[in-house]
Amino acid sequence: MKQSAIILALCLALTPVQAQEGPGPAPDEEMEEGFSLLNEGAKLLFRGLIDRMEPTMRDMGEAVGELQPALRDLLAKVDDLRNYEAPERLPNGDIIIRRKPDAPPLPEAPPEAGPDAPGIEL
Repeated sequence: MKQSAIILALCLALTPVQAQEGPGPAPDEEMEEGFSLLNEGAKLLFRGLIDRMEPTMRDMGEAVGELQPALRDLLAKVDDLRNYEAPERLPNGDIIIRRKPDAPPLPEAPPEAGPDAPGIEL
């Protein structure tokens, strides 16, 4: 009962008080002007946010583009993440991610070409 009284008191305190209408614009005109001002303010806010975020987003896109080959290589080596245990931290700070014992064997990776690897005759 005490909670109901508090909620009722808050609801009554938050309801707008009706004032006598005097000379001035009609309520519909005031609402239109208010919505127009809110719309303009929202446009300015989002335009400012976009202007500030644009360089960061461009840099982030470039960074992802540079990392893409390395990420592809890593994903090819890792296989399926469900084949691995949860990461484990060692006392020296190293993190180990062990492959599950029942996981299928990894596919053989193609040999990497090194500086002394035999070339292909064309």
